[in-house]
Amino acid sequence: MKEFFRLLKREFKLFIGNSTLRTVFFLAPVFYATLLGFVYKSGKVENTPVLVIDRDNTPLSSQLTDMLDDNKSISIIKYAQEPLSIKDEVIRHEAAAVVIIPSRFEAEMLQKKYPELNVYINTGNVLTANFASKALQLTIGTFSAGASIKALQKAGMPATKAATQYEPFKANYITLFNTTGNYLIFMWPAMLAVVLQQVILLAMAVSFAAEFERGSFAKEYLKMKKWAFPIMLIKVIPIWAFSILIVGVYYFMHMIFRVPMPEGILNFILLTAVFVGSASFLGVLISILIPDALKATQILMVIASPAFIISGFTWPLSAMPAFVQMIANIIPLTPFLQAFKILLIQKGSVELTFPYLKHLSILLLVYAVLGWIALKIKLWFVFKDTGSEEVEEVVEQL
Repeated sequence: MKEFFRLLKREFKLFIGNSTLRTVFFLAPVFYATLLGFVYKSGKVENTPVLVIDRDNTPLSSQLTDMLDDNKSISIIKYAQEPLSIKDEVIRHEAAAVVIIPSRFEAEMLQKKYPELNVYINTGNVLTANFASKALQLTIGTFSAGASIKALQKAGMPATKAATQYEPFKANYITLFNTTGNYLIFMWPAMLAVVLQQVILLAMAVSFAAEFERGSFAKEYLKMKKWAFPIMLIKVIPIWAFSILIVGVYYFMHMIFRVPMPEGILNFILLTAVFVGSASFLGVLISILIPDALKATQILMVIASPAFIISGFTWPLSAMPAFVQMIANIIPLTPFLQAFKILLIQKGSVELTFPYLKHLSILLLVYAVLGWIALKIKLWFVFKDTGSEEVEEVVEQL
């Protein structure tokens, strides 16, 4: 036990003394949390440019343009005359959509000939396209309904009856989960989890590999050569301790950016602990299998880089090929984000996260067992050619 604590103390000193690890593990999470927080701070995309080409230039077409301009989500750029190239104007103004009001718009409206309004959505950016499309549908739909009701009233129909003639039934659309469509609440906490996994894997990549490279492993761990799992704990405990600090910083930044905390905070703490444990044991496994620190880092980054994309957080796993789903399910971030979404965004019952907690626990056990087996084999190779007494003599000479 004395040797265990000596090596654990040494591991903390090695971690703190490594300037690269200090920068990656402490500064990177704070930097990215702050940067991404300010990126998504507004929560919504507002004043998105929308081009309006008015070929009619009548009071009714001007009224429609004014209504569109009153919508805070979009900012209208009006063209009294059609430009030479609509596409060039869209690119120049970074417009999310183009609304073309046809000639004889007012005349055909008054004659009940139902003119067609063409709306072109710029899907070069899907996010702004969705916001602009939603705003345009709402405003144009309101204008269309109002115009129809006014026409019926002019024909002598009472206002109440005109409303029912236009809309024979009413459909109520009620949003669930993140009802304001706040992108900060949706993206920012998830990206913090991505950064946390990244820094854990980066730190663990050099844990064993660096020891093997500089040849210090045989010297330092001679007296614990039969205790593979305690050696693994020595390597991961500093990561676990410093991860608590990072999660604490994240909690503080939740308050700064006014992002709500997940439901069931105790379950969330347990979920985070298992996530950190599974990610660290994954790093241990790769670090043991790949004795070169640079190569271990590269392999773990290849694993971690696409983790968010294939996690199912923004694009459903069911829409991905089976082999991609298989890869996603062996990365700790995938079940963590699925459970995280339930607790933070959907405010669901804690019981709904249990399958994902079970998934994370299985990953933790699998990576811990595989890491233990790999380390046992590694220890055998490291110490097989050297008797303990001979090594002790070498250590004393050093």
